Amino acid sequence: MIKTILITGAGSGFAEAAAIGMAKAGHNIIATAQIAPQVAALRNKVAELGLDNIRVEKLDLLDPYDVAFAQRFDIDVLWNNAGIGESGPISEIPIDLVRRNYETNVFKPLELTQGFIAKWMKQKKRAKIVFTSSMGGLFTPAGWGTYVSTKHALESIAEAIAQEVAPFGIKVQTINPGAYLTGYNETMADTAFRWLDDNRNFTKRDELRATFDALLASPQRQRSKRCIAPMCSDC
Repeated sequence: MIKTILITGAGSGFAEAAAIGMAKAGHNIIATAQIAPQVAALRNKVAELGLDNIRVEKLDLLDPYDVAFAQRFDIDVLWNNAGIGESGPISEIPIDLVRRNYETNVFKPLELTQGFIAKWMKQKKRAKIVFTSSMGGLFTPAGWGTYVSTKHALESIAEAIAQEVAPFGIKVQTINPGAYLTGYNETMADTAFRWLDDNRNFTKRDELRATFDALLASPQRQRSKRCIAPMCSDC
């Protein structure tokens, strides 16, 4: 059965590839990206591929007008993929960075999800919610505590929502990717070095860089996923 799937954070990486792959499989995709250059680039790519079943729109989760516009879409599946990552020792990281990471990775996706759940309840619609978590949502490596704690939060939120909406025919799933070479983890590793100061912090820059380099060089780059509820056979 053909589904209409809304994907957040589809301007690059897994979600962009998944949007194209699911469109080729026949699904109708609403692929969203945070900033206009990503939207334009993805629209060009979609046009070159001749995929008329992908609609590309701007969706910045921190922009209430973008979110209100997205809530108008009639969809079967909401895939919460958008997120940001802050690295560095959680014992020293500035609290405003922790707060911002939670706002983007937890609070705003939850707000978007609640809006669609309310809509589906009124429509008495069977639907599905997907959260991109991380293998870090299941354990916590040092130096990544802020980011992976947001993913631990998503795991709990997804598990709770799954139990709450199951009687209404709504399924919930988390996806837990490993350290793939999409550039996301490497970029996130750099974030700590814009505030970490050897003169003020007990965590030293060179030591942290060595820790990150060792982790990112690991050959264990395998995808994994944990289903909170049974996966729909169509998506």
